[in-house]
Amino acid sequence: MPADLTEQNSSGGTSQQVVPDAEAFDLSSFFPYLVRVYYRAVSESVASIYSTLFGLSVSEWRTMVVLGPNRAMSASEIVAESSMDKVNVSRAVQRLRGAGLLKRDIDGDDRRRAVLRLTAKGVEAFRTLVPLVRQREVDLLAGLSPDERETLLRLMEKVRANAEAVKTPMVPKS
Repeated sequence: MPADLTEQNSSGGTSQQVVPDAEAFDLSSFFPYLVRVYYRAVSESVASIYSTLFGLSVSEWRTMVVLGPNRAMSASEIVAESSMDKVNVSRAVQRLRGAGLLKRDIDGDDRRRAVLRLTAKGVEAFRTLVPLVRQREVDLLAGLSPDERETLLRLMEKVRANAEAVKTPMVPKS
């Protein structure tokens, strides 16, 4: 559990953030580390499904999900919608095409543009996997009330927004 980084002021009122010194630093209570631990446990739990059944990597599965059963998109559109970088999308596309799960076509409206879509085999794999990963989602959230789930999502969004807002590098104070 993360260390308490707040303390009451002298009047017992509002809290302020306290940054512990280097000697007191404990990785097991460091929020970014805990996020990584949670991410890895959740991701590996879900990945075990599509990896075992179809030999897919996280990037391949995410590419399939972005395309879904009826969408055609360029690789750069997949990058924009998936939170993956160009290299991961490119590798995923190559592997999915090699496995016969994805095809590349020329866009009917713009002959200079290539679009990607799932093949019939890819759609079948997608339709097989979606109920299984959705059930895993239910399993992962078991024990949380609807209000707790809503709170969890709201808090995760707040932390994401904070992370986006503080992306600039920090420099030590001299």
